[in-house]
Amino acid sequence: MITKVDRNKKRKKRHLRVRKKVFGTPERPRLNVFRSSKNIYAQLIDDLAGHTLVSASTLDPELRGEIENGGNVEAARKVGQLIAKRALEKGFKRVVFDRGGYLYHGRVKALAEGAREGGLDF
Repeated sequence: MITKVDRNKKRKKRHLRVRKKVFGTPERPRLNVFRSSKNIYAQLIDDLAGHTLVSASTLDPELRGEIENGGNVEAARKVGQLIAKRALEKGFKRVVFDRGGYLYHGRVKALAEGAREGGLDF
């Protein structure tokens, strides 16, 4: 009998493996990525305090007018640039990248490159 593969379950398992190594501090927060089929979200997280410091997504009012579809590479790059801009305003230059169990390809890679273009160092 063939069982159904649950992709999200496998992703969460990979994410736990990554989270064992990746940890955000107040000086160097964790840049977390979550992608759905229609949108992409990014957060800077201080794991010591358990707080989200900065966030950005394709649903932000700043980006809503610029992008037609929140689920493509172009939108992900703009989210990366926006999170970088907001992080620099709050005084965060260095971050640890947490790809959330997703492959470093496509939208996740575009978000990371956009954040690097915006001035974040990771």
